Amino acid sequence: MPTFRPIRPEDDLALAAIIRRVMPEFGADGPGFAIHDPEVDHMCAAYSVPGAAYFVVLDEEGLVLGGCGVAALEGGDSGVCELKKMYFLPAARGKGMGEVLLRHCLEVAKALGYQTCYLETLTGMDQAIRLYKKLGFKPLCAPLGRTGHGGCDHWFAKELA
Repeated sequence: MPTFRPIRPEDDLALAAIIRRVMPEFGADGPGFAIHDPEVDHMCAAYSVPGAAYFVVLDEEGLVLGGCGVAALEGGDSGVCELKKMYFLPAARGKGMGEVLLRHCLEVAKALGYQTCYLETLTGMDQAIRLYKKLGFKPLCAPLGRTGHGGCDHWFAKELA
């Protein structure tokens, strides 16, 4: 069973490669998608700021299989964080790790003082959308903040009780 831990600088290269491999699987490699975010090449530094956290999923040999994090929603209210960069290689999918890591990220977001967690996704990421709904995320009619991810067509938020 894969495990997870906080991101380290040595994870940056592997995580960038994963993001660049997984996003095109879902047609998310054009303009308006997270694959083009400057933080993709420097994930550890991007999530080493106050109000942010990122975790990587590891296989039994310690190889990075994916990750997920939270950070303040750019251009959003101060009490809103965004679930960010939740991507997994096929070897990590379907094993429940996404749910375990997402639940952990929600607890971390709450501990960081956020009241709401927001996320963006797109048609075709059906397994992820089912998971978000299962964990209580509610669909929104329009995006929040200024993420620059105009390619996304599904937006969700969850109150962190």
